[in-house]
Amino acid sequence: MDEFTEYIASLDGSVRDAVERVRARALRLVPAAEEGMSYGMAALRYRDSPLVSARATVKHIGLYPFSPPAIEALAPELTGFSTSKGTIRFTPEQPLPDDVLDRLILLRRDEIDAMRSH
Repeated sequence: MDEFTEYIASLDGSVRDAVERVRARALRLVPAAEEGMSYGMAALRYRDSPLVSARATVKHIGLYPFSPPAIEALAPELTGFSTSKGTIRFTPEQPLPDDVLDRLILLRRDEIDAMRSH
């Protein structure tokens, strides 16, 4: 059940490194996260909920925190990145800054914890 690791291994070069960076930072911040599938994508899951995924396309890498409120909360720091309700798009040449990526992951973790505590 190493779906995310297998997906990353299928990528090449700087794209692989950029997606692996997301996975590695998420696992460092949320060591209880596990690899799995969410919405048809290889992802990290935490407490039976999707935590984060990153998928490469021809033009960018989509970062999926599975949380429109988390993206909205960081909107001021996402200037220069293309975003939608559920996605932040970046490239290996213009990655999300570490502190923004970390805060996004931690916001999503905290959402899941709050949801599971009720």
